[in-house]
Amino acid sequence: MSDSAARHRARQTVINLVLALGASIGLLVVLVLIVPRDDSNRIKPIDYASISQEAQADTKLGIFTITPPENWWSNNAVFNETPADTVKNFTAGFVGSDTKYIGYTQAFDANPTWLALNLSTMTITGELKTNHYTWQIYKSIEAHNPPKTKDYMMVLNYKDQNYVLLYGVADTTEFE
Repeated sequence: MSDSAARHRARQTVINLVLALGASIGLLVVLVLIVPRDDSNRIKPIDYASISQEAQADTKLGIFTITPPENWWSNNAVFNETPADTVKNFTAGFVGSDTKYIGYTQAFDANPTWLALNLSTMTITGELKTNHYTWQIYKSIEAHNPPKTKDYMMVLNYKDQNYVLLYGVADTTEFE
């Protein structure tokens, strides 16, 4: 009788384990189904133009207000008065469809080291002439898949040691 009782207790443990596992999975499914999920964008668009104009008025540094491509929106715009690298700059980010991004940095009184550090993994590949300016085009020495934010960069030295850097993950025509 003790062998029969031992087998029954062993079988009962396995049955209880399977029942507990089934109940846990059922509870998990119920929780996943009843918990609401917000699929909206967590990054809110900002008014880049007004932030740019306000920074221009406050600093008198000649901040450019660029026009992003159609249907793009800005997710960031800030003037850095005292950055760690000591080069005052205005930065902005623009988001397009299909995970496209264009970053914009305008640096004031940048030293050669600042520019060299920003271009340290890049090589010059050409020029683009627009209106009154000639942009230098840089591409990353190393190919990345998927592309990284600074794999493609356009650099404009528009006055003395003042630079504009455009970089991102988008079609090259969208940078123009």
